[in-house]
Amino acid sequence: MKRFLTAVAAATCVASAAQAQVLNFEGINRTYPSSNAAINGFYNGGTSSDGTSGTNFGVEFSSGARAICLNSLTVNCSGASRGGLGDAGSQRAGLFFIGESQSFMNRTQGFVTGFSFFYASQDNIGSFSVWSGLNGTGAMLASRALLATPSGMCPGYPASAFCPFVEASVSFAGIAQSVSFTNIGNRYVFDDITFNSPNPDVDVGVVPEPATVVLMGTGLLALAGIARRRRSTV
Repeated sequence: MKRFLTAVAAATCVASAAQAQVLNFEGINRTYPSSNAAINGFYNGGTSSDGTSGTNFGVEFSSGARAICLNSLTVNCSGASRGGLGDAGSQRAGLFFIGESQSFMNRTQGFVTGFSFFYASQDNIGSFSVWSGLNGTGAMLASRALLATPSGMCPGYPASAFCPFVEASVSFAGIAQSVSFTNIGNRYVFDDITFNSPNPDVDVGVVPEPATVVLMGTGLLALAGIARRRRSTV
């Protein structure tokens, strides 16, 4: 029984240390402040259309995904800006989908617990859904509408109709592998997409892969069964 409790304590420590992973879309556009660059394999072990590579999170986007330049107080390169809000290191670029009625983001190794981001939209109602399979297949684990946000309300950023950004998040049970975005093409800008947490732009850290979490849970159940059998024989 003592060994079982020790194992539970160790597993609890591992779980509590798990942190989220954030895509901030910085560095994709090598020629900033030019308008945009195709994300391509930037987060999946490849490069963007500008030839830059980022951390390999095993994340791939549908072909319309772009890193769009965000305005600053001194740079006017698009219709969007974070308005100085949020992470100072995530102010120059965001995610934008071009010419797609439905867009996808896949993470083959999966993600758990929650999914979140910041976004801005002038005058549209879209939505996103979290799925257990790739490309919006399998079971729908969570879904949420994306309503229009306040337009151009960031002082000092008069050209930024997509400003300020607001938070959107969902929590879910199970292991997800994809997110679908509907009716957002050419109308929404996203930033700080966050896996494994319903809180966007949290501290980046090491996240146990979902398969590891499942194995850990299975092992604890087995240990619990052993402990019960030992008690019954006493």
